[in-house]
Amino acid sequence: MNEIKVKNALGVDTVALADAETTVAVTRASIGFAGPIGLSIPLLVDEAVARMECGVAGANESEFHIRNIVPGRDFTVEHVGDFRNVKEGESCSRCEAGKLRFVKGIEVGHVFKLGTKYSEALGARYLDANGREQLMIMGCYGIGVSRIVSAIVEQHHDERGIAWPIAIAPYRVHLIPISIKDDTQRKIANDMYDALRQRGIEVLLDDRDERAGVKFNDSDLIGLPIRIVIGKDSVHGNVEYVDRGTNEKQLLSIDEALLRVSASV
Repeated sequence: MNEIKVKNALGVDTVALADAETTVAVTRASIGFAGPIGLSIPLLVDEAVARMECGVAGANESEFHIRNIVPGRDFTVEHVGDFRNVKEGESCSRCEAGKLRFVKGIEVGHVFKLGTKYSEALGARYLDANGREQLMIMGCYGIGVSRIVSAIVEQHHDERGIAWPIAIAPYRVHLIPISIKDDTQRKIANDMYDALRQRGIEVLLDDRDERAGVKFNDSDLIGLPIRIVIGKDSVHGNVEYVDRGTNEKQLLSIDEALLRVSASV
């Protein structure tokens, strides 16, 4: 039994399994021998039970069961619904052809129907097409920003780190001068940083005095879509343009790199 499904069907806040004393009082049998036949209480019948051609259930008498039970013939099938926990591999309850498959996922958003619980308390009403006052049916929704980030990273990463899609990357470009102490590299890095910022493009400049390998590893881990490396070729006015998603590398002039970035974003 799925408690949430039963609660929703009954419109109640809580449900609980009957204890031994209650079971005996209602069915005249101890736990394990209760069944639907002859009970003078409303029955919630799961769809799978309603479709059974022949079943076995407790006889409402301790130590006895009844075989060859047919729903609708031996007990009333009135309130039919989906009330149980499903198992992987079960057939579709509608077409019988499909099979249920369990997969893991991340809930990134949800919508709740609140009904009239709060609109009634607030006196929130509207006039319908006939001019009559009706209570508003309320709802709410939520989006999990941190869960969205988790889902994106799960879909866009490799063994080196994250590979952000350019549309949602925290920065579009990662500028890496190999040696921040080199005057030429430092000037080109700062000039490109200013040029990209003036074009409205978010840029992360790695101006740390660190080894190139450290900078590259951190860049792969952070995973910004475009990496521009300013190294030894900078004396000739060239920089290395790297696509984080494909790891494609090209040696471009500074102007070509700026145009390529502008076209990419």
